[in-house]
Amino acid sequence: MSAAKPIITDWRQFDTIHTITAVVPADSSIAVVWSDGRTSPYERYWLRDNCPCGECYLALTREQAFEIVDAPETLAVASAARDAEGHLEVSWSDGHRSRYEAGWLRANAYDEASRAERRLANPKPVLWGAARAQELPTFEYEAVMRDDHVLLRWLITARDVGLTLIKEVPTQAQSLLAVAQRISHIRETNFGRVFDVASKPNPDSTAYTSFNLPPHTDLPTRELQPGLQFLHCLINDAVGGESIFVDGFAIAEALASESPDDFSTLTRTPMEFWNRDNRTDYRWSAPLISVDAEARLSEIRFANFLRGPIDAAADEMPAIYRALRRFQRMSREPRFRVERRLAPGDMWVFDNRRVLHARRAFDPMSGQRHLQGVYVDRDELRSRIRVLERLLKNP
Repeated sequence: MSAAKPIITDWRQFDTIHTITAVVPADSSIAVVWSDGRTSPYERYWLRDNCPCGECYLALTREQAFEIVDAPETLAVASAARDAEGHLEVSWSDGHRSRYEAGWLRANAYDEASRAERRLANPKPVLWGAARAQELPTFEYEAVMRDDHVLLRWLITARDVGLTLIKEVPTQAQSLLAVAQRISHIRETNFGRVFDVASKPNPDSTAYTSFNLPPHTDLPTRELQPGLQFLHCLINDAVGGESIFVDGFAIAEALASESPDDFSTLTRTPMEFWNRDNRTDYRWSAPLISVDAEARLSEIRFANFLRGPIDAAADEMPAIYRALRRFQRMSREPRFRVERRLAPGDMWVFDNRRVLHARRAFDPMSGQRHLQGVYVDRDELRSRIRVLERLLKNP
């Protein structure tokens, strides 16, 4: 029988509070009994699929080399036991040997109690509106730029609250890039790597006019809407132009409670969003409210000025328009809104797939108004949080 290969450990570290007290093998599964009394079953193919040895995982990349289809149909557990270091050691009927660290095994256990623990540990959105306007988190530019602990607190806040303000950002053009790059690279679009929010003679978006801009998410016309949006105020001397932010998740939760039929309609009715000019033609269709596999809110997608005609069965139209009108009315309700006048050096950073933003009309003859923006995807935010948590926990 071949010897167990060295374990290729994950980049993460796993808690070892709970230890293995007993191992109960069977032909097609293994039950592990933990020190807190919990029993976790592990099916044979699940264990073999996740063997962390140097033969099954590449040491350099921590990526899997073994493919479960190559395990024999007759695969069985030949023996299983707790080794001298407290980990699970398994010998397989085909001669392969696997060793699973107890902390990793507990962290990935899929008994119902363990799965429920992981669900509870998942970050939950912190809802807000006018009543909590004064509690919205503010950070200082210099602290975010020089202190990784502050950076991590800001990123977690951006993830969970969805709306943050950074003060005292230098007002030179493209200064926002330095902050965005504290996370990762920028997402470039047809509006450029950095887009300027100011009146233009020949605008290709309502944002580039002085007109009122109703609550919306940016680029709902794309298969994947941008994640974080940065809006940095360089100059704001014009009369009007106050910025408005609306927590789309707070509206969705209120809608689910106050009008569940309308909520259901908006989660299952695709809506068309178009963005066209003489050079580009972007279109995408998706529900206004999206939920994930566990029915948690995952995305708001809405910009009325980019919405195309609704395509649905005739008998569904009354319910669709009732739900749509209710959502739009709620987006205008003061209870969900935070309104601020941006000052030079202010930079709002918000989750564009959750937070709708708006702008009141302004008088371009009364003074200059110039903002700059960039996008960074949610994946980059979450990756940076995980890496910083590893580094700051284990410097």
